[in-house]
Amino acid sequence: MTAKGTFDTANWDAKQPYEERDGVTLGLVTMTKTFHGDLTGTSLVTLMIATTPVEDSRSYVALERIEGALHGRSGSFVVQHNAVSDRGAHSLRVSVVPDSGTGELTGLRGEMQIVIGPDGGHSYTFDYTL
Repeated sequence: MTAKGTFDTANWDAKQPYEERDGVTLGLVTMTKTFHGDLTGTSLVTLMIATTPVEDSRSYVALERIEGALHGRSGSFVVQHNAVSDRGAHSLRVSVVPDSGTGELTGLRGEMQIVIGPDGGHSYTFDYTL
């Protein structure tokens, strides 16, 4: 199955860099999201971010617990993000943590693609099995 829609981000809370050395910073951020479309609900995201002196070279890893309804089935699940920007060449993988689904989303597996539009809006395509 495929779910599509948009999401909004809010409450970006960057902690003081917990390590900064030679222009490379490791940081911790939390934020929230609100999903619209085939997936409705909210999430809390915890990100670990590495920035470098090269503006387009950085990465983040994150865990995100999403609570809501997917095509009308309610529950929650966790996704893991792995994102790298290598001098502007981007890669992002967002995958469901196996067996993290609860309620009517028990057994959920899948991958989510995230697109940031030219206007800064966020959309998702979520290919999943249940």
